[in-house]
Amino acid sequence: MAFLFYFLLILNIVIIAFITLKIKIDVINFKFLSVTDPKIDSKYEANIYFYVFSKIPIFKFNIVEAKMKKINRKFKINKKIQKLNLDFIKKEINKKFFNAKNEINLRIEKIKLNIEIGTENASLTSIIVPVATTIIALYMRNKIKKQENQTFIITPKYLNQNLIKIDLSGIFEIKLIHIINMINALTKKGEVKNYERSSNRRPYGYSNE
Repeated sequence: MAFLFYFLLILNIVIIAFITLKIKIDVINFKFLSVTDPKIDSKYEANIYFYVFSKIPIFKFNIVEAKMKKINRKFKINKKIQKLNLDFIKKEINKKFFNAKNEINLRIEKIKLNIEIGTENASLTSIIVPVATTIIALYMRNKIKKQENQTFIITPKYLNQNLIKIDLSGIFEIKLIHIINMINALTKKGEVKNYERSSNRRPYGYSNE
């Protein structure tokens, strides 16, 4: 009986620890630029922390450009991606995203987000920027833990070219169970498989510092 009691006790602790496992991601100077070809600045850094019972740190993982290149060389990730029918996969994921997004309970502890958007049509740019600002503001409103130290600005760029520039630093939290639920929502029925390849400015933003 004593063995069974301790076994059940340990099992319950493990289950609770798994359910409450929290992942905190600290993103530093992530920069993305898309003009002709998408490009990510190599000077970014990300620290990923794992917590059990949402409070006790157990593991830390650091991501930098050099480490990602080493992983890519080891597992040949780029070559595997090139073999996929990405257009098909994007369509399938887009169909399921609105169902899966309800499973994502991302919390924002701190964020500094600057976005520049430009198109070949000035009128289109002037419409896209306030719409994008409103959508992001509505999304972030329920995700931010504290109103202090939160900043995001979206700026139109009238350069007669398609442009997206993103500068991001922040701290984000998500529980592992929510990631699992999201993956299940994306992969259930109609699962995405590895298909082979077939043949002058005005800023808009929200700032609360």
